[in-house]
Amino acid sequence: MNGLELARDFYAACRPALTEAMPDIMARAAAGLAGEGSECLGCDDATSRDHDFGAAFCLWLPRELLRAEGRRIEHVFATLPAEFRGLPSRLAPQARQGRVGPVAVEDFYAFFTGLAAPPEDWRQWLAIPEHQLAAATSGEVFEDADGRFSAWREALLAYYPRDVWLKKLAARAMLTAQAGQYNLPRALRRGDAASAMLTAARFAESALGLVFLLNRRYMPFYKWAPRLGRQLPLLGASLGRLLDLLAAHPLRGPEDMDVTGPVEEFCAAVAAHLHAAGLSDETDAWLWAHGPRIIAQVENDALRRRNLLED
Repeated sequence: MNGLELARDFYAACRPALTEAMPDIMARAAAGLAGEGSECLGCDDATSRDHDFGAAFCLWLPRELLRAEGRRIEHVFATLPAEFRGLPSRLAPQARQGRVGPVAVEDFYAFFTGLAAPPEDWRQWLAIPEHQLAAATSGEVFEDADGRFSAWREALLAYYPRDVWLKKLAARAMLTAQAGQYNLPRALRRGDAASAMLTAARFAESALGLVFLLNRRYMPFYKWAPRLGRQLPLLGASLGRLLDLLAAHPLRGPEDMDVTGPVEEFCAAVAAHLHAAGLSDETDAWLWAHGPRIIAQVENDALRRRNLLED
């Protein structure tokens, strides 16, 4: 059983007690598990259990209600089971780490976005780190009585406005080309193994970001991006195979240039998709050339003129 399943079942076991003790509060609550932590992304495993593991869920409440009824809510939480299915509960205040238990809706989203309301313009969207958007929309909402929490979530899940999406696509395409198609073979020809390693890592992260964007999904924290990226329907599997190859392949010098072929093949597949989808009229496999073609479609003048590689 993974952490999200455990949370769902634990909440189902606790819900009757919560509803009986504070029906008025539960009528305004949302419950689920989302935010930081591998379990919220479905990436938890045996290794994850060495810290912050146990039965828990979030109870999201309007800030004013949580402030007014906090003592009462904590009294009820103190009566909930200390363990579930042989695992400790993480609902005791000292075990929550700010990730589970009663949480203000406004505070949850402010932590991840820095905003008091869902982003409305391109500057607000670009100011939020993508892994924070992934965390804010992770996990599952088990129920939401008044819809406040879910309304925020749905606004973020609606994804970037088209102009922002195009801007980020162009930047990722160009960074992917710079690292994988240009600098990686140059580092190998020079026999600069350290630079080749860093360039391959830069390529991997940029290519992952590009594939997440093409699938209209937020890329999570970097250590989970390869696992989740290979599951994406568009180019995910091929990128996963390429990343496995890069991870296992020595990157020492000219004798390892054969790795650049699969990198070029992947970039060519991305370029073909950009062209077929009408995102670029460029036909070359050189992804850098697609950046200006994509950015030309951005309608907002200020965003279009913004330094491309800042994003």
